[in-house]
Amino acid sequence: MIENNLDVSLRRAILTAEPGLEKALEQDADAYLRVISLSAQALERLPLLLNSAVAAARTAGHSWAKIGAELGMSRQAAQQRFTAADQTPAEAVGATKKLHPLTAFDEMEALDRVGKDGWHSIGFGTLYHLIEKTEEQWEHLRVPATSSRSSLEAAGWQRIGRMWFPWAYYARNTGIPVKIIRAVDDF
Repeated sequence: MIENNLDVSLRRAILTAEPGLEKALEQDADAYLRVISLSAQALERLPLLLNSAVAAARTAGHSWAKIGAELGMSRQAAQQRFTAADQTPAEAVGATKKLHPLTAFDEMEALDRVGKDGWHSIGFGTLYHLIEKTEEQWEHLRVPATSSRSSLEAAGWQRIGRMWFPWAYYARNTGIPVKIIRAVDDF
């Protein structure tokens, strides 16, 4: 069997998920059981990762036909299988609005614009961010999901929702009062 980069990367990810595991394999028979456990956990997470990747592709503007072709299935089969990855939550109430349609290419610019008006993202999904109004301006940040984010959180950035492979989203209150107020319908 020919090893490809993905095989090597997956093995590396499993062996580095628990510090010291790779070295423990040299002298601790129980370490092999931990490799089995981590491999099983990875297998459980793969469908979630695939759903997230499909939703991210939809956010980037790809059609169900292209996604289906990539997966070796028809457009209809892809859409039926991954519809949950493309659904938005029920309409929010109060000072919460849906900012849409967005793509991976314009969402940060849109969040920057509304952030200056006191809106910040509190959730997201395919082609949208759920935003909430405050009296202060906000900053938003998108980072690769694989990057270390502890320094961001130490600097006051708040994680928004769960990771959305391949991205993680953050918001931070600037403490600056809102000066210009636009109607939400202008989004």
